[in-house]
Amino acid sequence: MKKYLLLFAFSAMAVTSCEDDDIQNYELDMLKGEWKTSKFEVISGKDNKTVLYTETPSGCAAKDLTEFRTDYYTSYTAYSGVGATCTSTKTEGTFTYDSETKELIITYNQSGPEKFIITILSNSELRIMQTQGNVDLNGDMVNDPVYVTYTK
Repeated sequence: MKKYLLLFAFSAMAVTSCEDDDIQNYELDMLKGEWKTSKFEVISGKDNKTVLYTETPSGCAAKDLTEFRTDYYTSYTAYSGVGATCTSTKTEGTFTYDSETKELIITYNQSGPEKFIITILSNSELRIMQTQGNVDLNGDMVNDPVYVTYTK
């Protein structure tokens, strides 16, 4: 009887850990690909609802791309210039992602890690909240987080 109980307990633990791995792999699969920056927003830190500022990239910046791969490689290609004359600069690095906490940590070469929280992740939309470097935009003594939305 004890053998069956132990077998059942170990089986339950194995199934539970596989479910976590499946969720992690599923979300990494949704994250992979090239994402175009589509919107920046500053949301009130006090109520986490009120939009204080919105910017949609235009000109060369509308071409900016962030790429994620399932081998934890990431790159950011920034476009700058005037009119139709755009030049690009590519920065490469690595990332970690925790499907439970939705924490995304990106470390580009020659810079320290940057922490974000994924608030939306689907096959066509990604929205992240910046956790560092936020300022109080509306003067209510509470830092207001920056959200960046991407589309495929």
